[in-house]
Order: sequence, then C-alpha cells, then structure tokens
Amino acid sequence: MPKATLFGCVFFTDRHDRPLQLRSVYSPEHPWQWPGGTAEDGERPWETAVRETEEETGIVLPGPPRLLAAVFGLPGAAWPFATVGYVFDGGRLTDRQIAAITLSPEEHDEVRALSPEEWRGLMPARDFDRLGAVMEARRSGTTAYFDTWDWDV
Repeated sequence: MPKATLFGCVFFTDRHDRPLQLRSVYSPEHPWQWPGGTAEDGERPWETAVRETEEETGIVLPGPPRLLAAVFGLPGAAWPFATVGYVFDGGRLTDRQIAAITLSPEEHDEVRALSPEEWRGLMPARDFDRLGAVMEARRSGTTAYFDTWDWDV
C-alpha cells in the first residue's frame, strides 16, 4: 500500500486580493508558503490547518472555510512518501490583521502580500503554478486538483 503524509493549509489574501505568504527559514526549495503544515497523528486536514495557522501566525480561524484545492505529490529521493494536502480559503485579511500576525521564528521570518506577478519572481515555477490554481479556484468557485507536487522534479 502506498504511504502518504497529509497537510492542511490556509490561503489568505489582503484587501486587494494579493496572496499572502510566509517566508520559510527551513525550506530553500519552497521559500514562500501558506500558513499550515503536516498533520499530527489522528488529526484531520482542517484541524491541521487551524492548529498550524494559529501556531505560525496567531490567527484563530472561526470555522471550516471553503476547500480551494486538493494537492498531491509523488514520493521522491528526498521524501519517501506521497504528499496529500488540502488548501482552505481563509478569506481577505485587513491591513490591521496582517500587521498583527505574529510569526513563529523557527519556521518563518517574513510575511508578504504581493501581486501574482511579484510572486512569480520569488517562487519556483511549480509553486507559482500551484498559487495560480488556488487563485483560480477562489475566483471561479471550483475546487482545484493540483497533482504535480512531486518531490523529484
């Protein structure tokens, strides 16, 4: 049977619909990330997204938002398990909410809200493609299925 790790994360934008991301201090391969992370034993994806978002930003989510995307990646040399994840819609944050974000310094050192074109130059191509799929899912109301999150690219 294939083995997989599970993650849950939350996609936020600012009031101008610019995607908000956190800069990782531990992952040069994926330098900009959404609040979220890997599920703990017995945890469901939404529970993971809530816990990780609060740990990484201080934002407490009120209830399960809309699912924007399911993400899948095949295992590879750097990680022997497939990756299955769920991206939830956290909505638009006000300037005040963004300014109040408290980053977890062992995980992230910066938060930015930028236009898609500004993000393009800061992210690997497949990360940017995933961002585009999630943005389109929010715009269209149709959940995205992004299945090219493979470890070996």
